[in-house]
Amino acid sequence: MGAWWGSRNKVDPRLQVEVEAMRATFGNTFKLVVPQFGLLYWQGTIEVNLSTLKSPEHVLKIVYPNEYPNRPAEAYVLKPHIYSEKHQYEDGQLCLFNPKDGEQYGWNPGQSTAVTIGKWAIEWLYAYYTWRVTDEWPGVEERINPKTPLPPRRRGF
Repeated sequence: MGAWWGSRNKVDPRLQVEVEAMRATFGNTFKLVVPQFGLLYWQGTIEVNLSTLKSPEHVLKIVYPNEYPNRPAEAYVLKPHIYSEKHQYEDGQLCLFNPKDGEQYGWNPGQSTAVTIGKWAIEWLYAYYTWRVTDEWPGVEERINPKTPLPPRRRGF
């Protein structure tokens, strides 16, 4: 079975939409990397505009899993080295949404794209640095009452 995105000679329409959406949203900030072996991914350097940082530059990597789009892309901060006991997996993957919240508030295979993950990763960085200063993670965390509606979140399509 081939990759979800097709091949260099015959690219799947979904990847074409992904590329157009990433370019429309982020310009040339992210570059699509098509390795000879391994998973397709985007990599880019963004600036986190906080005066408390020694360097505002952060390198993000957005990796497409083999099961994409049924499984969301994964986001990692490559530089600087960041580790959080909250909202980050042991391998460094950022925890960007709660799957229990469903497709309306989390990953939606029919609507979400790498843009969605990119935006959420940038939001995650600001939340991380806020948490480091205040010791409280901003935003919606685990909800006690699952019937309580969440605020709308913009999609990246």
